[in-house]
Amino acid sequence: MFHLLTHYTTESVTRGHPDKVCDQISDAILDACLAEDPQSRVAVETFGSHGTLMIGGEITTNAKPNCEAIARKVYEDIGYTEELDILSRVVSQSPDIAMGVDTGGAGDQGIMYGYATDETPEYLPKGVVLAHALARRLEKLRTDGTLPYLRPDGKTQVTIKEGQVVTALTSTQHAEEADLKDIERDLKEHLFTPVLGSLEGIEILVNPTGRFVQGGFEADAGLTGRKIMVDTYGGLIPHGGGCFSGKDSTKVDRSAAYMCRFVAKNLVANGYAKKALVSVAYAIGRVEPVMVEAFGDDGKNLTDIVTKNFDFRPREIEKRLQLRRPIFQETAAYGHFGVDGRPWEAVEKI
Repeated sequence: MFHLLTHYTTESVTRGHPDKVCDQISDAILDACLAEDPQSRVAVETFGSHGTLMIGGEITTNAKPNCEAIARKVYEDIGYTEELDILSRVVSQSPDIAMGVDTGGAGDQGIMYGYATDETPEYLPKGVVLAHALARRLEKLRTDGTLPYLRPDGKTQVTIKEGQVVTALTSTQHAEEADLKDIERDLKEHLFTPVLGSLEGIEILVNPTGRFVQGGFEADAGLTGRKIMVDTYGGLIPHGGGCFSGKDSTKVDRSAAYMCRFVAKNLVANGYAKKALVSVAYAIGRVEPVMVEAFGDDGKNLTDIVTKNFDFRPREIEKRLQLRRPIFQETAAYGHFGVDGRPWEAVEKI
């Protein structure tokens, strides 16, 4: 059985972090395909580095997405103005993979996990919720003009000990002329206090290197799928290793992880446990999962309840969670879980 740490650290990143830019571009291309052809199969990866962006992957669709135009729009909407050379190499899906998926089988092998806790209204660990809240607000302070010297790239981090925040950190890109002391003062007032409340007893760290002017692809490379812990549970529970962004729902890395979260949240919301961990495993091309398991925080095995109430076959997950709609770009920043309105966050009676 799993045991969460009582002293842990979690992080989040803004939409302008280079890895998250790539996630959003990949999911924007997925959404463009699904908007035209809901049965699209998409596996798109994006890599950005120092003025260059490469889009690669495989799609099977009747849609005609302009990958380059989509990427530029995402990049500019985030707030970047630097020029990008874009190279796109997107081809048709391998017939060897399609052969298994056509019959309703999983698009890959792998292990997926889902988790929920009654610790917060979002059914997520407190540190995960706060790290995302800080990152979201950091971006809002830039986009609404409250702190005009902020720039798109940024990270947040929260350390929890015995349920209390002991350290909170942000590294935020800023204009050349901004002074670190001013940034620290402003972020304590406009970022940390509104999210955390009283800062007494909390170590606050702002731009620990002292300067963060270069950001995004100008400063660092970005890659789809490199923030899998930010996307899920902050590294506090196991992760199967597969990312979400750029993948349609035949890819169980994404759809089954969403289903595991849906099941775990419903176990907790229905009172079967205060914390629940759900895991599932697949073989490529096979319809039935090779394993489904679920446990509560008291060590109680909840697997029978899960298998009686939830169907983990890929096509059934698609139907139950309505995953053939273009809803994914919005999920590609600030975590895929704990956000009202997403179908895998719905609570049902079981």
